[in-house]
Parts: sequence; C-alpha cells; structure tokens
Amino acid sequence: MTKLPNKEFRAMVPLLREEGFYKHKPIRKIHWPEYNEAQIREVTEGLDFIREEVDLCKYMEVKGKVGRKLTNPKSLAKAILISEAFDFKERESQGWIKILGPYVGIEKEIDERVIGDAYNHPEVLYILKQVFEKSKTSDGRLAGDGTGLETTRKQNYETDKRSGKYMTSIVDSREVVQAFDVSGKQECQAMHNLVEKVTGSSLRLDAGFVDRKLIKKISALGMKPFVFPKKSINLNGSPAWKKMYLELYYDVMEWLMEYYQKTHAESFHSSFKRKNGPPLKRRPTCFLSQVTAKIIIHNRSRLAYFNRIARVD
Repeated sequence: MTKLPNKEFRAMVPLLREEGFYKHKPIRKIHWPEYNEAQIREVTEGLDFIREEVDLCKYMEVKGKVGRKLTNPKSLAKAILISEAFDFKERESQGWIKILGPYVGIEKEIDERVIGDAYNHPEVLYILKQVFEKSKTSDGRLAGDGTGLETTRKQNYETDKRSGKYMTSIVDSREVVQAFDVSGKQECQAMHNLVEKVTGSSLRLDAGFVDRKLIKKISALGMKPFVFPKKSINLNGSPAWKKMYLELYYDVMEWLMEYYQKTHAESFHSSFKRKNGPPLKRRPTCFLSQVTAKIIIHNRSRLAYFNRIARVD
C-alpha cells in the first residue's frame, strides 16, 4: 500500500490560509446594459412572475379543519410575494395590493391583519415552497455556507445562531439559491439534508463542513466536493476523502481556483442580509414563509439578469 503524505499535507494546510497565498479569487463581470434593463423591467416582470407561478401551484388538502374559512391561499401567497418584493410593511401592503392586486389576480381586497396572519398559514407556505422549487434552475457549480439572520436591530451573529435564526444554503455560481435551511440546525447537520435536495457537478464548502460522512455523501450523489481542510486532518479515509485532498496536495492552485468559486455563497448571504435587513418575523412558520418569499424574489431577479446575458451571447 502506498504511504500517504500525511505529514507533508498537514504542513501545507496552514500555508493555504496565509494572506496572499492565493490571489486569483473570482471577480464577476457585470453586464451593465443587461443589468440596467433587468432593473427597468423589475416591477412588471416581477408581477407577471408572481401571477403566473402562483396560479400554477396546487392547493394543500386540509381535512377536518374547523373555524373561519381561510382567504384564498393563492391570493395570500401573492400578497406575501408582493409585500416582500417591494418591502412593504403590512399596513402599506393593504393599500398597494388594492392597486396591484387585480394585475396578479387578487380579486378581493385583503385586510392588513389578514396579510400578517397569512405568513403563519401552512396552506400558504405550501404554495410558496412550490414556487421556490419550480422557478429555480441550476448551472451545476454549487457552493454552500451558513449565516446568522437578525430578527431585531440589536442582534448579532452569535445571538442569531443561538436563537435559531440561522440560514444554511446552497447556491449556484449565479447566486441562484438551490436549497436552504432556517430550522436552527447546526450548519453541518443542515448541509447533510440540503445536499440531498440539489443536483450539480461540484460543491464547495469551507472548513466548517469538514465531515467525513458529508464528503462521502456529496461524492455518492455525483458531485465533486471541494471542502477546505482543517489544520489537523490527514489523508486517511474514504476514496472520496483521499481523492479530494490528494488533488489539493498535488495541484494546489488548480484546486483553490475551483474552491474559491465558493465566494458566490458568501456574496449571496451578504447581499441577502444587506437588502433584507432586520426585523424578520419571529414565529417559526412566519419566519420560514418570509425567508422563502424573499429567496423566491431574489432568484427571479438573478435569473432575469442571466437570461438577458444568455440572449446577448
């Protein structure tokens, strides 16, 4: 059996973290004409998207439910998407949806309290999840990361993590979100579930996701893993583990060039928090509905921009 260069590998890993060791981190070129056109058409195309995608969704079957009949769940899903797309507060939403509602197929006026309550209805969340799944596409070059989400202006990263307001996600190289988790699970545990929900050719993760079972699972799902190593690890392990880190050892710059495509995940989280700052909703179903709606709107905007670039190319 060939002896693995464990000692040499462990000596190399700290060097990878030194400032200036790898200088060629990816910089995405902005296609300004297409970007400007996407911004100009944001409102009309966004409203068309909301109407068309929600209308294609199925209703959740709720048996034996008693009490007041719920306003049409599709109308409520549309109201939430409009509110999150244009960052309307609930009181503002009632007036704006009265104006915009007929365009997206909302036939009756919706009270602000009904809009607020809609975030907490499983029937509405069921529709939002369908829109998320059906409206995304992937280029296969994936990256994952985790970040804290604020629910008040005083919270910081660590309090978010302890309170469960934490998002782990996988995006493609266009920053289109492929899967996400806001359940409050530890990010590596959440990633075990997320990788089963995506398809791609490769997946990039930082050292917080160094987990032998996770790397084996990623490889078994047909994706090539690029997981940044921790200082103390060795090369002994599954075929997927050894292959990944031996490729790093024998061709450092080529491996790092692929790994640093991971910055797309970091960029998504940064822009998501910058654009959708606190406060976010607190109750679990409300929080999940709001984050889902925000990600749907984010994905639509990214895809509209890249579809325009594709038409030009």
